[in-house]
Amino acid sequence: MAGVQLGGEGELKLLGTWASPWVSRVKLALHLKGLSYEYIEQDLDNKTSLLLASNPVHKKVPVLIHNGKAICESRVILEYIDEAYNATGPSLLPADPYERAMARFWAAYIDDKLVVPWVQAFKNNTEEERTEGINLTLAAAETLEGALKECSKGKPFFGGDSMGYVDVVMGGLISWLQGTEELCGAKLFDDSKTPLLLSWVERFVMLDAAKVALPDVGELVEFAKMRLAQLAAAAAAAATVPPKN
Repeated sequence: MAGVQLGGEGELKLLGTWASPWVSRVKLALHLKGLSYEYIEQDLDNKTSLLLASNPVHKKVPVLIHNGKAICESRVILEYIDEAYNATGPSLLPADPYERAMARFWAAYIDDKLVVPWVQAFKNNTEEERTEGINLTLAAAETLEGALKECSKGKPFFGGDSMGYVDVVMGGLISWLQGTEELCGAKLFDDSKTPLLLSWVERFVMLDAAKVALPDVGELVEFAKMRLAQLAAAAAAAATVPPKN
């Protein structure tokens, strides 16, 4: 449990796990807005009564608690922060309705078309599934290269001159995506196919908010390897249990 002292009004608590990219998204938004919050680390193998009471539907992190009221799901939380603290710090979503709709579209695309196949490649159930997951992830990265060009209009971020909603949604994933080569055997961003995204990542990780919110890539890779080993051991143990008559 740790308090992060920035600025802002109202009591904010964030329930999370250090390795969660979804939690990293919320940390990024809170730091960009300059908001103070209490961070409460959770053990998802031994869920606290606070987490279960705050998110009884999914029982997952992140959960943002604002003055006793719980908000769940990372993208929902980002929009809540932007609306509840619209007069504090930079806006995450654009003011223009069309641009705001496009930002939501690309945020959903990231979760549906980049994250889902990446998880498939990471879990590596079979070689065929791993290869399919990697190929779909790489294809999504190339599509997002075009989205960055379109949304940024030649400026440094999806949001233009400064980080916006899509930057935060994508940015929360950076540490995991940077570990893709070691974890999945594929380099996600490179100079030939995704030069704009590669430069975007380099700029993003140098931001103060990113330095605070994102986990260390090396520690994350070691954590992921440990979790994969645990999952493999559990699967092997389950396979040796004789069927019930």
